[in-house]
Amino acid sequence: MSRNKKRERPDPAGLGLPAVGVDSHAHLDIEDFAPQEVPEILARARAAGVVQIGNVFMGPDALAAHQALFDRYPEVFFLLGVHPCDAPGLSAADMAAMEEAFGGEPRLKALGEIGLDYYWDATTRSIQIGVFRDQLALARERSLPVVIHSRSADADTLAVLDDMGFRGRPLLWHCFSGGPDLLEAVLGRGFFVSVPGPVTYAKNTAMVEAVRHLPLSRLLLETDSPYLAPEPWRGKRNEPAFSAFTAVKVAEIMQLPPDVVWRTAGDNARRFFGLEPPADMPVAS
Repeated sequence: MSRNKKRERPDPAGLGLPAVGVDSHAHLDIEDFAPQEVPEILARARAAGVVQIGNVFMGPDALAAHQALFDRYPEVFFLLGVHPCDAPGLSAADMAAMEEAFGGEPRLKALGEIGLDYYWDATTRSIQIGVFRDQLALARERSLPVVIHSRSADADTLAVLDDMGFRGRPLLWHCFSGGPDLLEAVLGRGFFVSVPGPVTYAKNTAMVEAVRHLPLSRLLLETDSPYLAPEPWRGKRNEPAFSAFTAVKVAEIMQLPPDVVWRTAGDNARRFFGLEPPADMPVAS
């Protein structure tokens, strides 16, 4: 048998999940995706049961340049924020543009992803913290939900959130990859947790243990497309349809039916972001 035989990977539509799911975090406007691919990507998502997708614009320039990609697709809602790795380039004009965008674009539902990242750039900690605080102040002023990016910086991220008075505010810990201790710290502050594809990886035992203790009422699902594709698509470009595989794994960990996890995570996302369900979304039986 040839060792070069192409591996066949399953279609997420074959999982049979109902059309109620939400991918809470994707980057469909970046260069990994060609603009002409967007209709096909959204069609595959719908076939897999994903009916709403949060596209994350990494700054006001990205929003201005790319939001028209989704003009014909009301199932895509928007998030906007400056990633901590881009913090050194943030200007006063950028902050003003963000504030204006949140005042005038109804599809913008949350400020994010924002936070701290010491894995990629530990040399700019003070700059990152300053920009993080500025964006949190904007979220507080406009009563916006916040979506957090925290990598190798959890203690400082939590400290800033505490200092800025975010306990009990609508906040989502994006791309959760920690263990039970981090989960306890996040849940204890009243925050939500978004579980990505790596929960399906065999060696992520601490993350699996955390998900086992995660209340279903605090769960959202995400792809972080094009990154972090779940098994059995690990190593390939991620896309919203693949969140179905993540849901099935989470259901296995929680010992719940996949359709229950899928619908509840979707409903949690709709409440968190203030989304109306699609008119044709099936009603729970």
